[in-house]
Amino acid sequence: MIDVSIIIVNYKTPQLILDCLQSVYAHTKGVTFEVIVVDNDSQDNSKAIVLGQYPTVQWFEMGYNAGFSRANNLGLDHAVGRNILLLNSDTLLIDDLLTRLVDVLDKQPDVAAVGAMQINREGQVHYQIYDTFGKIRRHFYVVPHTPFFNKLLYNTFPDTQYKDPNEVDWLSGACIMTRPSVIQKAGRLDDSFFMYGEDVEWGYRLGKQGRMLMLRDAFVVHLEYGSSDEYQQHVPTHINRFKTQAQVSNLLWIRKQYGVGAYLFLIFHYLLLIPIIFLWKISVNIRNWQPLFGELDTQKLFARQVGTYLRFLPDTLLNRKGFYKV
Repeated sequence: MIDVSIIIVNYKTPQLILDCLQSVYAHTKGVTFEVIVVDNDSQDNSKAIVLGQYPTVQWFEMGYNAGFSRANNLGLDHAVGRNILLLNSDTLLIDDLLTRLVDVLDKQPDVAAVGAMQINREGQVHYQIYDTFGKIRRHFYVVPHTPFFNKLLYNTFPDTQYKDPNEVDWLSGACIMTRPSVIQKAGRLDDSFFMYGEDVEWGYRLGKQGRMLMLRDAFVVHLEYGSSDEYQQHVPTHINRFKTQAQVSNLLWIRKQYGVGAYLFLIFHYLLLIPIIFLWKISVNIRNWQPLFGELDTQKLFARQVGTYLRFLPDTLLNRKGFYKV
């Protein structure tokens, strides 16, 4: 029986997949594996490029840009391995990580899923590791960076405490290994999510089946670019640090996991911020003898983002099954 079914979602990233697979084949020695690539309607020559170098790869077409959850779920339909690995196209293995992850699942039946620390190409650990639900929830609130607000947020959304330093609340979908039996009990990824947030919500359900481990001394390179570029916004301000698609998905996760109250409180927080940040900037303009309504681009962008969140409010509030794509 095949030890691992590796599922990779493609959206116009054939070279990333080639680099990823090269690292998988170069380093994986201790286990057998199959590779399943699910294409999100790339409309390019990705298939020819990848199969030209790796003809044993199983290639499946979604027929439309289905995002992360639905594409991985199609991969699950065809996976036959006794373990399942979701692996981003923009990842690189640096050692025989697959064998180690399989070994953990084989020797520790109480573990539901396992992953590794993410590093950049230079070997530096990614500076933000949202390994608890509390860390993510604190990040959603736009407040001044002061000891008072930091303490308030931590007391409101504390981190889960574990005896095992490897244990976490959830694992990134960029590299997560679990068993088909666990997926059968927890359910597959929620296909209402287009991109982002789905691995956090899935991690909550997987975590009900056993421990979630992120091995602190195991590493995978995550380049963090590629198929998601067009859904990202890079605005280097404290107010506009959210990617619109990501936050729509995160709000859906909050609604699903924490209920209507937590979701509406966060929406109210964003609505309340709109007049506050406009009035603050106008007061700064007055103090600096600048045009009253000058340099409000940051504030306007935030208001537009909140408007996008509100478009999804009825469906999210009622937790309707759908396709939450911006």
